[in-house]
Amino acid sequence: MYGYYGMMGLDSTWIIYVLPALLLAAFAQLKVSSAYNKYSRLPSGINLTGAQVARMILDRNGLYDVKIEPVRGQLTDHYDPRTKTVRLSSHIYSGSSIASMSVAAHEVGHAIQHAEGYYPLILRNNIAPIASFGSRFAWILIFLGFIISPFFIDLGIALFIGVVAFQLITLPVEFNASRRALVQLENGFITRERIKPVKEVLSAAALTYVAATLVAVGQLLRLLVLTGRRRD
Repeated sequence: MYGYYGMMGLDSTWIIYVLPALLLAAFAQLKVSSAYNKYSRLPSGINLTGAQVARMILDRNGLYDVKIEPVRGQLTDHYDPRTKTVRLSSHIYSGSSIASMSVAAHEVGHAIQHAEGYYPLILRNNIAPIASFGSRFAWILIFLGFIISPFFIDLGIALFIGVVAFQLITLPVEFNASRRALVQLENGFITRERIKPVKEVLSAAALTYVAATLVAVGQLLRLLVLTGRRRD
């Protein structure tokens, strides 16, 4: 019988399906940190903070009811559709760099998606509770499946498919928010020579979502291979 620890250990399936994605994830994190550090020192050229840029873009799109709040941490920026709030980390909120402007505009892109009823965002928000539950309990159920009954393995895999679905849906949502951010910034916020740095910041952030998706897909494929072996 192929045991749980073999399943979780560093066997050939882990090397084939998971390791390449983890290496890409590490590279993506390095790239986004490098871009953030580089362009957080480059002035945007318009002497506006990230919070001010966000407010101006929201207002010119008629989103006067969307709030902007500072949040603790670094790169913890996000849009909360439940409260219609753009939350920006302190350096983004009060900074006036290329990085501050780019990240703030990206999060506002999500607010614009929400206001327009952008379907992938709606779908992602609906799947989010399932994905959160699945990421916490899928592996526990799979462990129980190896001890008690294969039924729990199937249930755990079903939950993990929800996690993968969430990651896949996140990709178009994030890429679309970045495109919206670039369009908004090109309309009166950045000069031609600032377009490339803005794109670098947005592209580096997008790569982290690609890597996270590949990690989730790799883990799912590994699960299917290993559970298939067990049934054989």
